[in-house]
Amino acid sequence: METRQRGPRLPAAGTALALALLTGCTSGSGSASAGEYEEVVIAVPAWAGGQANAAVAAHVLREELGVHVRLRSLTQNQAWDLLGDGSVQAILEDWGALPEKRRLYTAQRMSVVAAGELGPTGSVGWYVPGEVADTHPGVLEWEKLNDFTGLFSTDETDGRGRLLTGDPADASHDAALIDSLELDYTPVASGGEEQLIEALRGAARGGSPLLAHWWQPHWLHEELELAEVELPPHTAGCHREGGSDACGYPEIELRKFLNAGFAENGGRAAEFLADFSWSAEEQNEVARMIAAEGMTPEGAAARWAEENADRVAQWLPAD
Repeated sequence: METRQRGPRLPAAGTALALALLTGCTSGSGSASAGEYEEVVIAVPAWAGGQANAAVAAHVLREELGVHVRLRSLTQNQAWDLLGDGSVQAILEDWGALPEKRRLYTAQRMSVVAAGELGPTGSVGWYVPGEVADTHPGVLEWEKLNDFTGLFSTDETDGRGRLLTGDPADASHDAALIDSLELDYTPVASGGEEQLIEALRGAARGGSPLLAHWWQPHWLHEELELAEVELPPHTAGCHREGGSDACGYPEIELRKFLNAGFAENGGRAAEFLADFSWSAEEQNEVARMIAAEGMTPEGAAARWAEENADRVAQWLPAD
């Protein structure tokens, strides 16, 4: 999770989740529903929303279509390369972090095809706890952020304000944006989404100052009051090479992509994945079960599917 790469890290979903994703989770026994494919391999990103997509899709493929499914925990770079060579059949949540990969495989090699929108709209920005915004007027205006460097500074930033980010492998525009806007801040990686969540929780509970790189959709917004800094509006080309970088992040319609061979010859499984879409609220419901309640992705998907049988039925391809 956007023009940032949501990279390889495992959120607070428990040891069972980590083992399942790192070893490859296999389910089902295979079926003609997958056309020429004995199994369907779905790329799984490290964030809980992406895990929710994959888990629910895998559950429907297995339980409703009898398809053999394998989930692979991959970075976005890995996922695109393996989708391009056919080792992976589907990416279910792309934030547009790697436009060069998308062009390579969809336009040049034509080994990947777009499979429509997932449903949620992604957005990235800088956030502070709601209480901090209430007690420090002006903190939500980027032009005034340099007035608050002391508020957000830490020992590791040597007097500059700290912008807490997630995994250091995330591809973001924070450093370039700070430079372009001449802000006296330093991005500091927390280590991953789990650590960033704990920092936001701690700051919100204690009313402590914290400026953090954060995004929507995310289930944490239902738990905490977070206020977003108003960054300069995004303009086309501002983040491209040679651009000014003096703008915030764009809103991204999260999209799905399928391997071209699978899209053509993957039978009802490919048809289902192309039709699969849901709301941010639905995604957040499953993601919260995984990351906040400690359920396995399989268990969360099964519970959600049982409670939303009518919704699942809407996704199933005709016989």
